[in-house]
This record gives sequence, C-alpha cells and structure tokens, in this order.
Amino acid sequence: MILLTGVTGGAGSHIVKEFVAAREPVRVLVRDRAKAGWLENVPNVTIVEGDMSRPVTLARALDGVDRALMISAPSLDMVETQRAFIDAAKVAGVRHVIKFSGLDARPETQFPFGRMHKQAEEYLEASGLAWTQLRPTGFMQEYLRETPTIIADGAIYLPLGEVKLNPVDLVDVGKVGFHLLRDGGHEGERLAMTGPEALSMAEIAERISQATAKAVRYVPIPPEARRQALIEHGIPTVIAEALDDQVHERLRGGLESEVDLSTHRLFDIKPTTFLEFAQRNADAFGRAAAA
Repeated sequence: MILLTGVTGGAGSHIVKEFVAAREPVRVLVRDRAKAGWLENVPNVTIVEGDMSRPVTLARALDGVDRALMISAPSLDMVETQRAFIDAAKVAGVRHVIKFSGLDARPETQFPFGRMHKQAEEYLEASGLAWTQLRPTGFMQEYLRETPTIIADGAIYLPLGEVKLNPVDLVDVGKVGFHLLRDGGHEGERLAMTGPEALSMAEIAERISQATAKAVRYVPIPPEARRQALIEHGIPTVIAEALDDQVHERLRGGLESEVDLSTHRLFDIKPTTFLEFAQRNADAFGRAAAA
C-alpha cells in the first residue's frame, strides 16, 4: 500500500492527480476530509483522516503501508510534525519514506524553512527507514500569487533585483512524486529538481507578456516593502519574516540560480519551460481579450 500526505496542498494535489489519472490505487491522509471532497468518489483513492503530528491518529492510515510520501504544511512546527510522522511510520512497519523537501535544505541557509527541511531530513536518515529526499526548487505556481497586480497594473512587484531563479512546474514535480511512490527505488538518494531555465524577474515578466498578449513589466521594490505588504494582506508576521529571509538568500544566488535537470532525465520527464507554464495559465494571468 502507498500513502500520500499533503493532498490538500499544492504539491500533494499534483501528485495525487497523477494517481487519479493513472487509476493507480493510493491511500491519502487528511486532517479535514471536507477539504479532500473532490477525491471522495474516485475509486482508486482511499481517504483516511488523521493528524501527522499526533501518532495516535495514524494507525489506520499507516496500516499495511510500504511507501509513504511525507509532506506537511510550511509551519514553524514542521520539524516536530515530521519527526512524529517518521516515528509513527517506523512503529507501523513502513519500509520507505519519501520526504518532500526543498532545494535549499542546508543548515547554513538564511531561509528558516530550508534549515527545517534539513533537520527533518537528518532525522529521517537516522531513523533506520529507507529514505529518499525529493528537493524541488521554488515553484512556477508561486507567480500566480502576483496576478492581482499583473491584471490591475501590468506589473510584478518583487524585491529580487536582477537575480536569476530556476522555478519548476509543480506538474513536473507531481510526475516525479508519482513514479517514486508507485515504482519505489531510489533509496538513499537526494533528488534535486529545477526548471530548465534560470530567469530574471524581467525575463519572467516578458514570458507572461508573451503568453497573455499584453505588456507586463517587472518593478523591483525594497524587501521591507514586500514584507509589510504581506503582513497587511494577513500573512502572519513570522511567516512574512521567513519569506523576507528567503528573499535575502535568493539575492545571493546559489542553488536557486542554477539549472539541474538530473531528476527530470532520471524519470524521463520533459521539463516545462516558464513560457509553457504561462501559456497554460494565461487566463489566470489576465490574457488580453481577442480583437
């Protein structure tokens, strides 16, 4: 049996969609069944309620599971939650845990969630379970959050200067997650995933312009302005500050400015370009009306 967590989030939902499309059996763990309502009548999907941070609720979900994909919400208790899940998986006899991690999973990164991912990775690797670390970079889908100003102003306001980033399409990540879970293997491997191009924000704006047939420009802003805007839009201060730390990490270049398609090649997946992503989401970005 295969268990998938995090199906109500962006990454997990893309992975479970691959199982649905392939009609492969999978069990999904959710805290709130109502949020997974679209899966209720899918014959190859079994929904089980439970809380990753509370092992007492996980027995039914983990019963008979051979491989599990571990994804939890990006919250400040992520390490504790994932350690609890790893402990419960070990007690239940799960053989292989695939952790959904991040490209910047390093102890020295400024980004708090990168450090948390690394701590959880280390706990998993010391657990005695077979493990795989799936490490995608930032997602192309993150730019859909900029649609309000793209539509209203024809502009992307971000504090990223001239740095180039290598965003990956979650559709690609979902395919890799599906193959890892269904087919197994790759124990003891750390699988980096990036998009096929390192792009500046001006280049990303140009590709959105091309996809939508309307002018979109990049407007650099100070990091503190972005942090304050996030807080004003209801993002908790601690999360806004963590995202601010990520901005400063990204401005230094490094892994998120380099292209690594080794995992795409390993699973024979054609990497999605940002233009292809923007074209697929042109309506969301405010495609210009046809003349």
